[in-house]
Amino acid sequence: MRSFTYTRANDVANAVDEVSAEKESKFIAGGTNLLDLMKIQVERPSHLVDITRLALDTIEETAEGGLRLGALVTNADTAYHEQVEKRYPLLSHAILAGATAQLRNMATDGGNLMQRTRCYYFYDTDTPCNKREPGSGCSAINGYNRDLAILGTSEHCIATHPSDMAVALAALEANVRVTGKAGERVIPFSEFHRLPGDTPHIDTNLKPDEIITAIDLPAKGFADHYTYLKLRDRASYAFALVSVAAALDLDGDTVKEARVALGGVAHKPWRIPEAEALLKGKPATRENFQKVAEAYVQGAKGYGHNDFKIELAKRAIVRALLQAKEMEAKL
Repeated sequence: MRSFTYTRANDVANAVDEVSAEKESKFIAGGTNLLDLMKIQVERPSHLVDITRLALDTIEETAEGGLRLGALVTNADTAYHEQVEKRYPLLSHAILAGATAQLRNMATDGGNLMQRTRCYYFYDTDTPCNKREPGSGCSAINGYNRDLAILGTSEHCIATHPSDMAVALAALEANVRVTGKAGERVIPFSEFHRLPGDTPHIDTNLKPDEIITAIDLPAKGFADHYTYLKLRDRASYAFALVSVAAALDLDGDTVKEARVALGGVAHKPWRIPEAEALLKGKPATRENFQKVAEAYVQGAKGYGHNDFKIELAKRAIVRALLQAKEMEAKL
């Protein structure tokens, strides 16, 4: 690990000033991903800005009837918060499907959105990786790519985003509140993370001087019919091969609204609102769910070891929607 300087921010404005002072500055809170990357020289910040003392650690009601999750609330405190469990159980279940209890106790909600891919080649500094060193090449395309993306890829990168929490937030249509030199702005969750394109080293649309201050959940939480399905190689401490956040608003057996987001298949949580709309006004049947699944994998491409993910994603979507439909009977 190379040497770096360190300061502790007193407030949001101070944090923005500090991170703007040096080009290679990074914010640090829980550090559950950043510190690992620093140890192996993947991340090499010259300056760390400690934001753990900022007043961003509460969960509050919003004027619109939703919840505001402070960026420094831990994943564990979010998952077990009474209102999150009651009104947004999809989010609670997704968070608890990720990492371990120890990591969830340290990891923050803002940091969860900023974690980087777990692609083997990104972590291996002896191999080319466009995400780590732009222009060096993508070793994964012709390498071992079983865990990697099948949707939204480019010739420069087939990495996946590792977060479970982010998949649920995508399905819920959350908003991310950020503050920078230019002031505060709100980023719709669908626009927060980026596809790789020809700039795979840029994960989000966050500006270099901006800090995440909160995540806003809308009033509608789909608490009656939902599921978070995570398919992985072992029952805990494993990233998703395919995950599905599914939510339904039903009138009897008729779908009023559907939400589906996929994890483990792309550079960002994957949603296709046009595919979800295929269910509107239709019976909640396996056959109709299958149509949505087919639409979700249109254009999917395997790279050898991960070809199986295309069929797995389709089956997972159908299974998740069926589980969401049946949820009320289990309550």
